[in-house]
Amino acid sequence: MKIKALKGFKDIVPDEIELWNFIDKTARSVFERFNFSEIRMPILEATELFARSIGETTDIVEKEMYTFPDKKITMRPEATASMLRAYIENGLYAKKPVQRLFTIGPMFRHERPQKGRLRQFHQLDVEVLGSENSLVDAELMAMGALFFNELGIDVSLELNSLGCPECRPGYRKILIDYITTRLDNLCSDCKRRAHTNPLRVLDCKVPGCREQIKSAPSVQDHLCQGCRTHFDNVQKGLEMLNIEYSLNKFMVRGLDYYCKTTFEFITGDLGAQSAVAAGGRYDGLIEELGGPKNSPGIGFAMGVERIVLLLQQQKSVLESAEIDLYIAGIGEPGALSGYRLAHQLRKEGWSVAMDHEGKSLKSQMKQADKANARYTLIIGESELEKGKGLLRDMKNRDAEQVDVELSATAIVNRLQQ
Repeated sequence: MKIKALKGFKDIVPDEIELWNFIDKTARSVFERFNFSEIRMPILEATELFARSIGETTDIVEKEMYTFPDKKITMRPEATASMLRAYIENGLYAKKPVQRLFTIGPMFRHERPQKGRLRQFHQLDVEVLGSENSLVDAELMAMGALFFNELGIDVSLELNSLGCPECRPGYRKILIDYITTRLDNLCSDCKRRAHTNPLRVLDCKVPGCREQIKSAPSVQDHLCQGCRTHFDNVQKGLEMLNIEYSLNKFMVRGLDYYCKTTFEFITGDLGAQSAVAAGGRYDGLIEELGGPKNSPGIGFAMGVERIVLLLQQQKSVLESAEIDLYIAGIGEPGALSGYRLAHQLRKEGWSVAMDHEGKSLKSQMKQADKANARYTLIIGESELEKGKGLLRDMKNRDAEQVDVELSATAIVNRLQQ
């Protein structure tokens, strides 16, 4: 019986990896232009880290985490909590007042697998730690917009504010009162969340629930003066950078730690309107996890699998990776001569491929085409007898003879042209 990958887990095979590398390369290019540095954290963390940061009543903590109860450890379901733990533990706040960090890696959630959403999934995550300036919020969203633009993906930006510990309790009470009058018409999840996490009711995708909450009070109408000023300045910052956005009073985050600015990048290219990146501000979380007081933060994350799907649907064509040289060794003497030459060139820094299965010249030339080789060097018995290998330019098909003994030098000279 064949052993298959676990449900919700997927191999990333060579045919797909070029898109993944393209996303990775674009992300690093854009993030580094905005002065972000990479950080890498372990996959396993103390369960308490996620319970305290994400919230014990969230779906992630209640239903979706891969936890080893006897060890009290969990496979990370998201990156922000791990990044903040690393920020605090390594004293990064003392080394630089404002840290701009990003990470790329796998996350794990036990939820129903669906298109673009797996149990092992990969995230790009960026965070700015140590600044509460509203212009940082706008700049972070501008960076996200630039990233998607350079990928060639069309997205729209939606914006909201969730208030802060000063103004949100009052809004929460008003919202609960509104939800309570419609409780009988809500789905089972919304009934459960009505008093424990009422903001999530606004985010429910069930049509009946959306109908019930369409006239719900907006948090934007119940912000304190500080949150109102911050939210207004975020919008001014976006307008200064010519970043288009729309306000969405129903947009909330599923995690307890968010406050003030929250945002999503939306696309309609995956069927229904769907978020491909989302994030927001979490000004009290660093202190909650044992870090220094008054340490604000903001960030966003995006699922790489969903971005890959978008690029595949758009039939994005990437140039195949090019190798410098394919050596076609014909017969055992030619193959052994090519074998030594390939290693010599690889030590010089050139990418070289060759066949070790004794294929015909015709078959090897096909392999050279598939490998997208710049040049092919043919070495057979007749070439060895003459002491001349045949070097062919695979683009214009021009060919020239090179001394077999001096072929490494001759080829290097060609590759450097």
